[in-house]
Amino acid sequence: MGFVDELKWRGMLHDIMPGTEEMLNKGLVKGYIGFDPTADSLGVGNLVQMMTLLHFQKAGHKPFALIGGATGMVGDPSGKSQERNLLTEDILNHNLACQKKQLERFLDFNCGAQSAEIVNNYDWFKNFSFLDFIRDVGKHISVNYMLAKDSVKSRLENGMSFTEFSYQLVQGYDFFYLWKNHDIRLQMGGSDQWGNIVTGTELIRRKDSGEAFALTTPLIKKADGTKFGKSEGGNIWLDRNKTSPYQFYQFWLNASDEDARNYIRIFTLLGKSEIETLEAEHALAPHNRILQKQLAKDITSRVHSEADYQAALDASELLFGKGTAEALKNLSEEMLLSIFDGVPTFELSKVELEAGINIIEFLADKTKILPSKGEARKMLQGGGIFINKVKMESPESIIGANDLLNNRYILAQKGKKNYFLIKVL
Repeated sequence: MGFVDELKWRGMLHDIMPGTEEMLNKGLVKGYIGFDPTADSLGVGNLVQMMTLLHFQKAGHKPFALIGGATGMVGDPSGKSQERNLLTEDILNHNLACQKKQLERFLDFNCGAQSAEIVNNYDWFKNFSFLDFIRDVGKHISVNYMLAKDSVKSRLENGMSFTEFSYQLVQGYDFFYLWKNHDIRLQMGGSDQWGNIVTGTELIRRKDSGEAFALTTPLIKKADGTKFGKSEGGNIWLDRNKTSPYQFYQFWLNASDEDARNYIRIFTLLGKSEIETLEAEHALAPHNRILQKQLAKDITSRVHSEADYQAALDASELLFGKGTAEALKNLSEEMLLSIFDGVPTFELSKVELEAGINIIEFLADKTKILPSKGEARKMLQGGGIFINKVKMESPESIIGANDLLNNRYILAQKGKKNYFLIKVL
């Protein structure tokens, strides 16, 4: 299947310039997508473009990822309600290095003629003077042409700086430079980038009588209208230190049925027949969440690792009542804190714990998990108290240092769903 056909059935094609598909069918084509370097990690919103480059490479073409070291210092007005903060060169270089590692998990950088490459537009802008730029680039694109762009019109009422107004010229020159120096014929991106991309094709035509092409993907929207890539805790990042593998896994697992049908086409490499089979199985038993589980497995394994996926799966079972005490002991501190992020926490001194604390006193006096010793005794007799996933049955039980998880924590559970994390200091 050709690249364009692949995008079509996956619901990943929004706009395409006439002649693009014919060019792609002639043989290897070089194409690129730009990435914003204003954070030291890409987020799940960037995954659409990462998957686009991945499909592009799998279809026999050569992908380039442009990291905007120069444009990150300027700011793209597309889809923004306000001007972004400008970054220093040191911060940008750190962000570029972090993002490159994430791109390397998707693209093959060592496969001959199709090997992916990363380019940084700071390399060709750093010595490009302002006077040279307005003479060699600015004279080819009229102000009327620039004002007609939706990304500009939507901001004119509230005002926009010349810096942002000129952004489309900067991005247009990126395409010209890559076309001229790397023989890149195609720029891709989200549908909000269409105006900037075609400015590049227009610059190539006017400045050098050349021909280049454009293709965009739809902006991902959730079925309930909320923004894709966000959770209650904020952005969902690809960096495990910003969004843990467990939280990342849960983000996809918690997708609605409607969103899961959309996401599994866009964010996985599963084929059409495989997906249709999964959809049929899901329709027979929606409560088993077959689509969500396959989606979460595929993406978590690719962004992090199969081991991280398995740990997230084990952790989910722990949280929802199926996990064992042994599995809990094997959790890393990172995973433990990630799973139980937000549950009520209490603190104990290590000295107290080493001396041993009676379970009733532990529940009622030391932690306030239960309001009184009488309530603690009653809950205990009813079989509703678990320490580290082990049911506590005797009111004479002692909680001690040998109950510590990762030498620092104790997990208490009241009933089926109420968890408490005790930190031992």
